[in-house]
Amino acid sequence: MTVKRYAQVGLGGRSLMYTAAILGPYRDTSALVGLCDLNPGRVALRQRWVEEHGGGEVPGYAHTAFERMIAETRPDTVIVTTKDCTHDAYICRALELGCDVITEKPLTTDAAKCQRIIDTQRRTGKEIRVTFNYRYSPPRTQVKELLMSGVIGDVLSVDFHWMLDTYHGADYFRRWHRNKVNSGSLLVHKATHHFDLMNWWLSSVPETVSAMGQRRFYTPKQAERYGLTRRTERCLDCPEAGCPFRLDLRSSPELAALYLGNEAYDGYYRDRCVFSADTDIYDTMNVLVSYASGAKMSYSLNAFTPWEGYIVVFNGSKGRLEHKCEETVYINGDGSVPGEIKPEGTTIRVYPHFGSGYAVPVWQAEGGHGGGDALLLEDIFAAERRPDRYLRAADQRAGAYSILTGVAASRSIASGQLVHIVDLVHDIGLPDYPPMPSPNEPIALAVRAQRVAAEDVGRIQAERDGV
Repeated sequence: MTVKRYAQVGLGGRSLMYTAAILGPYRDTSALVGLCDLNPGRVALRQRWVEEHGGGEVPGYAHTAFERMIAETRPDTVIVTTKDCTHDAYICRALELGCDVITEKPLTTDAAKCQRIIDTQRRTGKEIRVTFNYRYSPPRTQVKELLMSGVIGDVLSVDFHWMLDTYHGADYFRRWHRNKVNSGSLLVHKATHHFDLMNWWLSSVPETVSAMGQRRFYTPKQAERYGLTRRTERCLDCPEAGCPFRLDLRSSPELAALYLGNEAYDGYYRDRCVFSADTDIYDTMNVLVSYASGAKMSYSLNAFTPWEGYIVVFNGSKGRLEHKCEETVYINGDGSVPGEIKPEGTTIRVYPHFGSGYAVPVWQAEGGHGGGDALLLEDIFAAERRPDRYLRAADQRAGAYSILTGVAASRSIASGQLVHIVDLVHDIGLPDYPPMPSPNEPIALAVRAQRVAAEDVGRIQAERDGV
């Protein structure tokens, strides 16, 4: 049996999912051979975790020794889970040194870095996987199934509204994500998920973008409205002990070990005040997108709402599809399951033209990001990839188009002008998306809907639990 060798660069909160997969359900076909991070404390922490979980002594490297790690450990694939703005450097160097790459979203943070990745992949011929776990979540796959069935005909317009609540949403304003130079703003870091979902749902790519954005909630003025007049730059010893946005790193063993215990190495504070004047990303965003298919989308992202999740509506030539999804909230890296779907708050309804609307039973799943994490990890690490009629695996082309909607939106906000995607990055190529149905080839929706995709989820969960 072939064993693939993996090295990992970037050992923050999101990275553990990949380490645990290699050492857990895919240990028979995977080997972790190298760990790399700019913080030596986090390298040592992950090395101990790996050894405690049966992975042996895996060598650790400073970020300045990335090339030496590849030379000495000879990985087949490099997993990139670093700060967003550094993705391009590690992706491109790994490709040039003969490795395939698995990268966390977003692919990168701006057009120039995106062009570099596209050019380097084409020149080297190596593979890039971008880990869009939302595609794999059964309810979102079900939306794709319904659109592919032709039940509402050709999609003509979309309304898509995403809410981040004051628990999870606020967390982006504590971390390095709060500055555009690091994350490209939430229009890139967070909305890359949403724009990729829409590209994949429509089997199309964006052509033009216009947008507005502002920061009106996570501001010093809002703190004054709450009466938080004694706040300091971080939560750790802030005298405003009753602040509803307070994050006590000492109360979470995971956050304390990963961040508080390693501040001395790099000076990174995980618990900065969400109302800091140093923040320069938006908390309120509205975007209009035109797609190659002819569809138009109205999108919004608000990072301070009372509940977390989204509402998406597809208006088609034969009817309307409405989908609402509520998610549980979490703090990244705190050990809780991220983004589980609340079944009681998740619905799908179809309204055909000239007929009565009806509810569609929602495909259920458990686990991170609506059950998508486990299915994504299987698709990445399993010895044999299962055929997938939904084409959920994403490469650098899908990664590029997902961020370029956000990059274009940021440019539109700054300029007040309509932005054309073709002016940002060239020679991307079209992603692999399933074909949408022809109006002359109707599909029996009722029959297909019985093939519940959650069978995959149930199988994976059973294997994980040893059933």
